[in-house]
Amino acid sequence: MNIVDRRLNPKGKSLSNRRRFIRRAKQELTEAVRKATGERSVSDTGSDNQIWVKADRLKEPSIRHSGEMGERDHVLPGNKHYEEGDRLKRPEQQGGGGGSEGAEDGGGEDAFQFALSQDEFLDIFFDDLELPDMLRKQMKSSDSFTPVRAGHAVSGSISNLNLKRTMRNSLARRIALHRPRPADIDEKEAELLALGDALDEETVARRGELTARLEVLQRRSKRIPFIDPVDVRYNRFELVPQPVTSAVMFCLMDVSGSMTEHMKDLAKRFYKLLYLFLQRRYKNVQIVFIRHTHQAKEVDEETFFMSTETGGTVVSTAFEEMMRVVKARFPRDQWNIYAAQASDGDNASNDNARAAALLKRFVLPACQYFAYLEVKDEGGRDVTTDLWRTYDQLIKGGAEIAMRKVSERAQIYPVFRALFAKDAKAGAKA
Repeated sequence: MNIVDRRLNPKGKSLSNRRRFIRRAKQELTEAVRKATGERSVSDTGSDNQIWVKADRLKEPSIRHSGEMGERDHVLPGNKHYEEGDRLKRPEQQGGGGGSEGAEDGGGEDAFQFALSQDEFLDIFFDDLELPDMLRKQMKSSDSFTPVRAGHAVSGSISNLNLKRTMRNSLARRIALHRPRPADIDEKEAELLALGDALDEETVARRGELTARLEVLQRRSKRIPFIDPVDVRYNRFELVPQPVTSAVMFCLMDVSGSMTEHMKDLAKRFYKLLYLFLQRRYKNVQIVFIRHTHQAKEVDEETFFMSTETGGTVVSTAFEEMMRVVKARFPRDQWNIYAAQASDGDNASNDNARAAALLKRFVLPACQYFAYLEVKDEGGRDVTTDLWRTYDQLIKGGAEIAMRKVSERAQIYPVFRALFAKDAKAGAKA
């Protein structure tokens, strides 16, 4: 029986080394990713990311022979000027040697560039982020199942072949059955060949003995295969049910006429990042998209991000639509409910009181966490808006609302991290 390992290892054979390096350099890569995120747009996450890492922070201790003690003998080719015992002067140090050339970020040879894939980049960026206060409420009717190692089996798929256990079983069987080693057979054949064609009585007797012994070893080697079907073992997995914690994220976006294209772009980038985060970190999180002007409507993902609808601003309609959807599809005793609102802070003056009442009496009690992002024009004055002032009054009254402002694309990443860090509720407003 011949076994050929044909399992695929895409993108080269250094995958295990790459993962080992990422684990070892996790702190340095995390710092580099956070620095890089402030300099790029959300759309850049679709490609590989070149990250600069300082090499001197990854050095490990090593043991070397001291160059200042002991004696050494060297053979130098092409020597025509020196004899044994001559002492050579140490060459003078030349300026501008290795390590002086600078890289683009000033790191020189003390820094090197490491390419992170999109998945690796997002894993590091989202590593310490989470939806706050996720509770295990009533479980869904269907649980999820996770494969868990459950020993070994004598049959299975070739992709689950356990080479180490198979070879260990093979070795134990060959030792127990005294299968001849190839080296033993080679040794007898070499000894038989060394006897030559001599015809003296002692040589002939020894030749016959070796020939008989060699035939026994060869027959035994053929009868006892190197790998037998009884040696083969496969990794066995069992599907273990995992309880599902259900959560829903409501994305509320103002698309009224007061929202400039720059403001809408900031809001969409924030929600795209939120969408990536939820899809990557949580398997059972549903996302509800609600756009509003003077009217609010639940829409699909494409309409939410691509539609150019505009109009006046009545924030309370978004809260009313959200509570309608919650009542129809997401019972509070079964779902963890989250909401993220993006707006320029403009609202009809006669609607602020109604929006505050809806938020305080219905939305916030239903939500585990409510985040508000106020978008501004780039370079514009930081004016306190009516909506910001309304939410600020609610916070002073004990309401839990996380609020941030953003006016530039580079601020999206740090603001997102501030809103969804593990301790986000500790510093709700900034």
